[in-house]
Amino acid sequence: MTIHSFHPPVRTLMGPGPSDVHPRILGALARPTIGHLDPLFVGMMDEMKTLLQYAFKTKNELTLSVSAPGSAGMETAFVNLVEPGDTVIVCQNGVFGGRMKENVERCGATPVMVQDDWGMPVDPQKVEDALKANPAAKLVAFVHAETSTGAQSDAKTISHLAHAHGALVIADAVTSLGGSELEVDGWGIDAIYSGSQKCLSCTPGLSPVSFSEHAVERIKSRKTKVQSWFLDLNLVMSYWGGGTKRAYHHTAPINALYGLHEALVILQEEGLENSWKRHYNLHLALKAGFEAMGLALIVPEAARLPQLNTIAIPEGVDEALVRSILLNRYNLEIGAGLGALAGKVWRVGLMGHSATPKNVLFCLAAMEAVLTELNAPIQCGVAVQAAQKIIVEKGY
Repeated sequence: MTIHSFHPPVRTLMGPGPSDVHPRILGALARPTIGHLDPLFVGMMDEMKTLLQYAFKTKNELTLSVSAPGSAGMETAFVNLVEPGDTVIVCQNGVFGGRMKENVERCGATPVMVQDDWGMPVDPQKVEDALKANPAAKLVAFVHAETSTGAQSDAKTISHLAHAHGALVIADAVTSLGGSELEVDGWGIDAIYSGSQKCLSCTPGLSPVSFSEHAVERIKSRKTKVQSWFLDLNLVMSYWGGGTKRAYHHTAPINALYGLHEALVILQEEGLENSWKRHYNLHLALKAGFEAMGLALIVPEAARLPQLNTIAIPEGVDEALVRSILLNRYNLEIGAGLGALAGKVWRVGLMGHSATPKNVLFCLAAMEAVLTELNAPIQCGVAVQAAQKIIVEKGY
């Protein structure tokens, strides 16, 4: 059997990630590979640290990109900050809070779970109650932007509660970085991780992270070794440290980092707050179209992520068939529900380079066409017009 080169189709990616990759980023990925200790590459790493500090709104010195996807960013936070025997309060309102619990257990620590319904934000009162009931808790971990449900939690309030009880904070910002308001220093987040493939519109495979001075002190004063050699920040710091002299730790994914650097340059050119505004305004247009069609968003309005819209499936509709037709006929990808929401919702992403007026209108027109074909109980001929009205009002 002769295997030929792989040539993927051109898709429009409007699921929960990855998002469409900006052409400039694809171009950056194709640039000549140089060594991971080349002085020019080291200079680019320093620039990337500055760009990531801008994206996270932090001055944290320990801000870098883990050479692995967002799940490794999550593990980096936990294996460095959690020691055997620790008590960690873990907030779960979707899939990724459950993964946090798994990380805590694998570190030999005890998770205390704060549970909220899927599609709802984390309840700060429950967090405070858990902190009062567990005064020895070392950490509070929560998902700022829950990708499985489209709910956004109050990171500032949760962080302040944790600090008031002497605990540090780990936050998952995989879906929020670059797409909605996030202020690491202003909100007092001690450890945060994200992914390259969501609102930054880079390829998957990298995880931006940032750690506060208090978190670094905790890492340096550990009584036990970090259980992961590769993710041990005591070692990684020597590779991502300041200046030109770096200690070899691993061979960085050089071309992938070119891509992330370009993604962050694009974010800086647009302006962080402008990116937040674009995602929100286009979410309003998408929402208007879906609601005109008769489809409902399941997350309460005040807690909705603009970049991840969770749509209730109309009664009698085969949700997998809809996604299949969208993918195969229209080259449009949307996501299925996960966990408790499996079979109940579609997840429609509006992230980074995918968050455009053109994609909003294309998605609504394609969804309406497929649902009409399947005799779904929707209103026809109104979605695009409703979205277009918002797009014009917002000046896009």
